[in-house]
Amino acid sequence: MNQNRLIYLPLGGAGEVGMNCYVYGYGPKNNERLIVVDLGVAFPDMDGSPGVDLILPDISWLQARKELIDAIFITHAHEDHVGAIGHVYKKLNVPIYARKFTANIAQKKLEEHNNTTDALVKMEPWPDQVVVGPFKVGFLPISHSIPESSGLSIDTPAGRLIHTGDFKLDENPLVGEPWDPLLWSEVARPGVKALICDSTNIFSKARGRSESSLSDNITNLVASAEQMVVATTFASNVARVKTLADAGQKAGRSICLMGRAMNKMVEDALKVGVLVDFPPTVSPDDALDIPRNNLMLLVTGSQGERRAASAQLANGKYRGHKLKEGDLFLFSSKTIPGNERGVIKIINQLSEIGVDVVDDDSGAYHVSGHANRPDLEVMHSLINPQILIPMHGEHRHLRAHAKLGVDTGYASVVVTNGTVLNLSGNSPTIEEFIETGRTYVDGSTQISALDGVVRDRIRLALNGHIVITIILDDDGPLGEPWCEIKGLPETGESRVDFVEILEEDLAQFMMRAGNKTLRDDKKLEDELRRVARHTAKSEIGKKPEVTVVISRLS
Repeated sequence: MNQNRLIYLPLGGAGEVGMNCYVYGYGPKNNERLIVVDLGVAFPDMDGSPGVDLILPDISWLQARKELIDAIFITHAHEDHVGAIGHVYKKLNVPIYARKFTANIAQKKLEEHNNTTDALVKMEPWPDQVVVGPFKVGFLPISHSIPESSGLSIDTPAGRLIHTGDFKLDENPLVGEPWDPLLWSEVARPGVKALICDSTNIFSKARGRSESSLSDNITNLVASAEQMVVATTFASNVARVKTLADAGQKAGRSICLMGRAMNKMVEDALKVGVLVDFPPTVSPDDALDIPRNNLMLLVTGSQGERRAASAQLANGKYRGHKLKEGDLFLFSSKTIPGNERGVIKIINQLSEIGVDVVDDDSGAYHVSGHANRPDLEVMHSLINPQILIPMHGEHRHLRAHAKLGVDTGYASVVVTNGTVLNLSGNSPTIEEFIETGRTYVDGSTQISALDGVVRDRIRLALNGHIVITIILDDDGPLGEPWCEIKGLPETGESRVDFVEILEEDLAQFMMRAGNKTLRDDKKLEDELRRVARHTAKSEIGKKPEVTVVISRLS
């Protein structure tokens, strides 16, 4: 009897959008050889992760089994698929396979964190394949909103798997490879055990539109502008950046790229040859000498990022450039859920200046990089897998995608982060759940979400902070306690200075405290904290975080 099993385990990206990290394994139970598909990041928000720079998948399960990992495969160069590679590589230290554009981005991320790049292998697309452990893997070109996106064909002793990565069915994407149904049909012909499939746009019921469908609308909009034109989009959407630049050139405008990510993506795409015939550009400094009605700025910050060029322009000035009344600002992008507040803030700031803002409410200036529901049905039918596994999406996306699969005759199940799915049999079986979580990049350090650092930060932000200092010697207190407050009102219900009331109540407690309490630092700290929080609740209606500093003179 064969004791080997084929497993699928998402560590990120299943039950959320972003932070993609998927594991495939084959071999004896709990001793499978493993490959990892993608190592991406998610981005923080002030509500749930204040002050955090990036969010990484928790790879402790992988780290404990690193001797079993044969390779990492990166499907494309979006941050939510490649962004964590530099941060975690030293913990895994295995070969990384990617196509040339993606490998170029991955190399820079490795170098940023002083990792060796010797293990980075550039792969050619299908039919090129590589054997790693019990797996034989090839990259399947597919259209998306960044060049050289690929799905993966993963051959195992238990059957062929197809991992779509992020995709859309675009036969004319302008930059990057078009959707090639004949290629995917050929790969599927021998039979596919499981299709692990993008779920992002499962609720969009219309067929997806091609990137090429935007050109006329954008060209006409830019041509109609009388003053300076500014446009923002995802920097990684090189095809859209080119469409915008081409529209500006046709209107007789000089093109200026602003923002590090925008410049880097265009430079990388030109370097590896996936981007050609890009209009000439001028530097931000040279652009200052060009008449405003002859200038078009292509800027970063389509998602309201506070430090990006869009936000800086909305705040008043960036690289010497200022927006004026009557200028045109185009958002050629979709606002990702969770980023609405930042985008709306920029739009309102631009409105206050008198700038005419055009967003994508009409659908005329942006198309999604993900397959809509009818396109997913095309993929299902073409691959005709034995098992359909939804991935890349929030729980509601995965559930709707799994239901679509079942309704159309495919064995399917919702698999969220930490779920070990056995694909060995004729239907998927959930076998166990492992502990998964998030790792925060906080300044120059990495911390676990379970460490409590961010939780404490949120509590400080919500409740404010009191510091109580008391000095004692062998005979008792030397003077009265004194307090400092942060993030709290200076006066409360009594209309008296809040700190004075705190210090008075704490002094009264110290006069009543017995010697047993005064000699026990832990007990004294607990009592001072209790008194301070009780006073704060009475005066300002909150229970702040309290730090007690006890100094004893010997």
